Amino acid sequence: MRFLLAVLLALALVQPGFAATARERLVVEPAWLAKRLDDPALVILQVGDRAGYAAGHIPGAHLVSLADFAAPPRGPDPLILELPEPEALRARLMALGVSQRSRIVVVPTRDGIQSATRVVFTLDAAGLGRRTVLLNGGTAAWKAAGGALSTEVPAPRPGRLRPIRFKPLVVDADFVKAHAGRRGYAVVDARAPEFFSGARSGGTAARPHKAGHVAGARSVPFVEVTTPDQKLASPEAIAARFQAAGVKKGDTVIAYCHVGQQASATLFAARTLGLDVLLYDGSFEDWSRRDGPVEE
Repeated sequence: MRFLLAVLLALALVQPGFAATARERLVVEPAWLAKRLDDPALVILQVGDRAGYAAGHIPGAHLVSLADFAAPPRGPDPLILELPEPEALRARLMALGVSQRSRIVVVPTRDGIQSATRVVFTLDAAGLGRRTVLLNGGTAAWKAAGGALSTEVPAPRPGRLRPIRFKPLVVDADFVKAHAGRRGYAVVDARAPEFFSGARSGGTAARPHKAGHVAGARSVPFVEVTTPDQKLASPEAIAARFQAAGVKKGDTVIAYCHVGQQASATLFAARTLGLDVLLYDGSFEDWSRRDGPVEE
């Protein structure tokens, strides 16, 4: 009976009008993109390395890296992968041809879907979320579907964007402490289970992390809501994983990981369920430095 109830609750999260429409707004397949390659409003951003891009990319795609969408490290021991300054991001996006009415397709590669979803998150925070989609399966899925690859590097026409004002999608340690366990919020750990349990502590010798997880957090590893071939898991699998972690319809999901990259994939999966999301960008590195309370 308990198993049947869990299945029914998971299915309830993916009924039409909830997850289906949310996922369709956020995720596209290669066939969708193939029909729109000639759209002058289309901007394709491939997230990866230069060698992979040079070997062949979707025609018209521009190469980007996580560094293009993050603040440069400052100080003797900075946090990494923090949101960039709004004007710096605006200048970078316009140089890539992004305008106010652009349709942006973010393409994952062998760098991992979590790199692509981090770019998607940054674009959403910048107010471009409704015009941004993820290509499910990335370049590998495009090629498998018969899509041609190009080695030509396109010259973008400079775009025009209004000044960026970040939406309040990033929270700090104090916010996490205040909302862990609060009704209507769910703090989730996107790291692998061995980090959540404390079996591994993470970090580096120079910048070690504490063992365990943020007190009150639930485990929703990004690898359990995505697949190894750079795709999202099925709507049913995603809904079941969040439901198993105790996340309810209407909850706001606050996610963290090591430095704010893997968490973006878990948050993207949550968005496909129609859930509101927030990112603890400093993640467990910041939490460890602040000696935040942990559980194992």
